[in-house]
Amino acid sequence: MKQTMAVSTANFEYLRQLVREHSGIVLFADKTYLAELHLQPIVESSGFASIAELITHLRNHPFNNLHVQTIEALVTTETSFFRDKHPFEALKQYVLPELIKQRAIERSLNIWCAACSNGQEPYSIAILIHEHFPVLVNWSLNLIASDFSTKVLARARQGHYNQLEINRGLPKNIRDRYFQRLENNWQINPEIRQMVDFHQFNLVQTWPCLPQFDVIFLRNVLIYFDVVTKKDLLKKVKQQLRPDGYLFLGSGETTINLDASFKVVKFNNHICYQLHNP
Repeated sequence: MKQTMAVSTANFEYLRQLVREHSGIVLFADKTYLAELHLQPIVESSGFASIAELITHLRNHPFNNLHVQTIEALVTTETSFFRDKHPFEALKQYVLPELIKQRAIERSLNIWCAACSNGQEPYSIAILIHEHFPVLVNWSLNLIASDFSTKVLARARQGHYNQLEINRGLPKNIRDRYFQRLENNWQINPEIRQMVDFHQFNLVQTWPCLPQFDVIFLRNVLIYFDVVTKKDLLKKVKQQLRPDGYLFLGSGETTINLDASFKVVKFNNHICYQLHNP
């Protein structure tokens, strides 16, 4: 019989180091309940007697898929459609109209959702574009979404959501227009799914070759990193952001005191960031 037991301080410290080394995310020392809650399914599916036995196995074996499963289980992937609303309103009312004017000659637009989780954020942007900016249909539009977790990317590529996920942030008229009902779940329409190009890579490791972006969504990511990692990440971001491009962070995040290269741009109820002296 499988047993769920409290994770010792030493074992949780090992898990914290494992997550930090491979994802850059810092788990707070008082979050042992995360291990107790999220690692039990791995314990059971892998045939271990306890979480302690799983951790002993991880300690004594080279990094492999079981380590990846463990890290992915411990990392928060909270998200929803049109999360917080205001960034999407700013995108619709100010940012995209301005960029469409600025890019009228080249007719090209690159948007990146970093740490896209299960896909709600990039699909929200794709729906917004499809709804309000039909002119972009004839442009070279690259909507790239990335995450370090292969598990959440697999879900994102499917575009398959349960009723609870659909109810969070998705207006009924948008749901009915862009999703198909599949018994108790919903499948996003192919026209929206095909707008998003998903990639797997880790933000805290070496980045692959990427285009220069007009818009970068890096929302609710910095909060999980320490100061050194935040600074390093913003340094990489500014190298990928076009001089007049826009960076969106989470409502509790900022570049202030981290990177002086960015300036705050206010749009009614939301702020985003641009580079100084474009």
